[in-house]
Amino acid sequence: MSKELTLEKINQAVKILNEKNIDMWMTFVRETGNIKDPMMDMIVGTNATWQSAFIITKSGDTHAIVGSLEYENMKAVGTYKNIHPYLKSIKEKFLDVINKYKPNKIALNFSRNSSLADGLTYGLYLELLDHFKDTDYAAKFVSSEDIVAALRGRKSHAELQIMKEAIKETLKIFDETTKFLKPGVTEKQVAAYVQEITGKKGFGLAWDKEYCPSVFSGPNTAGAHSGPTDRVIEAGHVINMDFGISYKGYCSDLQRTWYVLKPHEEKTPDLVQKGFDVIKESITRSANELKPGKKGWELDEVARNYIQINGYEEFPHGLGHQVGRLVHDGGCLLGPKWERYGNLPMLEVEESNVFTIEPRLTIDNFGIATIEEMVVVTKNGCEFLSDRQEEIYLVR
Repeated sequence: MSKELTLEKINQAVKILNEKNIDMWMTFVRETGNIKDPMMDMIVGTNATWQSAFIITKSGDTHAIVGSLEYENMKAVGTYKNIHPYLKSIKEKFLDVINKYKPNKIALNFSRNSSLADGLTYGLYLELLDHFKDTDYAAKFVSSEDIVAALRGRKSHAELQIMKEAIKETLKIFDETTKFLKPGVTEKQVAAYVQEITGKKGFGLAWDKEYCPSVFSGPNTAGAHSGPTDRVIEAGHVINMDFGISYKGYCSDLQRTWYVLKPHEEKTPDLVQKGFDVIKESITRSANELKPGKKGWELDEVARNYIQINGYEEFPHGLGHQVGRLVHDGGCLLGPKWERYGNLPMLEVEESNVFTIEPRLTIDNFGIATIEEMVVVTKNGCEFLSDRQEEIYLVR
């Protein structure tokens, strides 16, 4: 992430702190080369070795308390106005900075709901309590999850431009994949082809190589988060591919569906076409309802109900997630009110959030039909960032 983008996000964080009436946001870390807090890239722009605190206040001041050996590096990175190096113990400098502001609320990098706000390890938390044992600051800790959700979710113009380019390049790779698909090729061969193209273009993968892309051909495929197998593509199979790239620090995440024509066929069978059409319409209906202030579960319910009304089982995951620097990013989730999702489906959609919309259904004896599009939430609705898949792609 460039210095300019990091400073942009820090300035945005200051506005969020004021909006939520939180005096300061403190990210406390150590040895981030081993255990990296998810926010370090976005709000710091470098690593830290010794115990380090990165503090943003609602007045707009920023403080980096770092080991003395990292002072010059922090100066060179240039993302924090005030840098405080220490040698033997962080405690004295730490307390000097905190006491200057006398905060009533300190947002700290822990969360029960969001992994993106939960970078503070338990051992380091105990260290922090020791540093503050003669103060009342521990009673003022609150989770940083609300700040993190807003900061990661509200995309700036610069972030959106990068993501649009990532989506555009991803769709080009899908187009090349369509030309490669044919009976006799395995799921693993398709994945290897896609990875080869991605590498040649100089892009990274949006998630782990083992299942990016995920390729599913025919009936009784592996689960949605499984990698490609040795299954051979055959005529009569519905094929689905889930794929995204990492581009300039931001991700894309899209899915497309194909049907492999049998020798006598000129179009998809009615059952396959119906499944594809139901998926496409469920995306349209949920997108029509997607706007600021809606709760995540309300959008999920639109697509989930439509699919079930049309005779299919409900899909075994949320309708969509936010995308940004990570493929699963932000706070609010377009998902059902299942325990496994915690409070994320109960959060409200915000303007400038980027979501996937990705329902799925099983077409008996053919395979899985899934389309995944990406949208950005606008003031009064949403706009598709990806050119929609309007027709099922045919493999001859």
